[in-house]
Amino acid sequence: MTDLRRARRGVMYSILQNWRLYVMLLLPVAFYIIFCYKPMIGVGIAFTKYNPVKGMWASRWVGFDNFKFVMKMPDFPVALGNTLLLNFMGLIAGFPVPIILAIMLNEVRSIKVKKLSQTLLYLPHFLSWVIIGGMVLQIFAPTTGVVNATLLKWGWIDQNVPFLTEGWPWRITYTLVGVWQSMGWGTILYLSAITGINMELFEAAKIDGANKLQQIWHVTLPGIRSTIVVLLILNVGQMMNISFDRPYIMGNTRVQNYCDVLSTFVYRAGITNSKFDRATAIGLFQSVVGLIMVGTANFVTKRLGEDGIW
Repeated sequence: MTDLRRARRGVMYSILQNWRLYVMLLLPVAFYIIFCYKPMIGVGIAFTKYNPVKGMWASRWVGFDNFKFVMKMPDFPVALGNTLLLNFMGLIAGFPVPIILAIMLNEVRSIKVKKLSQTLLYLPHFLSWVIIGGMVLQIFAPTTGVVNATLLKWGWIDQNVPFLTEGWPWRITYTLVGVWQSMGWGTILYLSAITGINMELFEAAKIDGANKLQQIWHVTLPGIRSTIVVLLILNVGQMMNISFDRPYIMGNTRVQNYCDVLSTFVYRAGITNSKFDRATAIGLFQSVVGLIMVGTANFVTKRLGEDGIW
């Protein structure tokens, strides 16, 4: 009992001593409670035959019927497979790029060149996918696109490359455009991690005769390994989630079986038909599977000797 009282007094003393920090903490805590945790009550819609007029609490409870109905729909396996495949391709192609860019930018000694490069790399992240979609259409269109017109003029190809009208070319184009759009923004975290490495380690490596590549391999990469592991785990957890705007804007009827993902499937099968219960069921399914994947990746990481995220 004495230990409990001491602990309470210690907590109260800490709050009184740092009350300004706790007051500043109230706003973000309130934000997450109101906009993140409170809306989670709405997942109950997935287990009801939702009637917008009656509301969630007055709607008839149907258990897992919405999940069973959705998973039996013929388009669901296609959308699920496309989601996993596109996210996997994006992870394989896009995850190493920010690391490489951060290391390259860190080695640039000219401040002006470094700032200009960072600005140019960050810029695509702030462009809307509507704008990027228009750019992609102008660049990779089958007959009028800049790439096909240039390759035909130079004689490198005999016919137009179907970047946007056939399955695998569309998937590769989709992946590479996503890498280009996000690679600059991802370098911010890695650059921050690199700046936190003790510079004495680089000096010691130079004294030992290590060249630049050896310094990167033996000092830089081990120094940001924990950041790489955490971001990899978080990316694995996002394998079931995919944005709506990117596949919807870049897709077309010619590649419907390749660009239909869970987000577009939810929009088509749930929202447009006012079947909000089915749309919620798919979203809850994505979240649960994503949580399992994060937990599994974190478990494997800790078994391999890394810290993980918890």
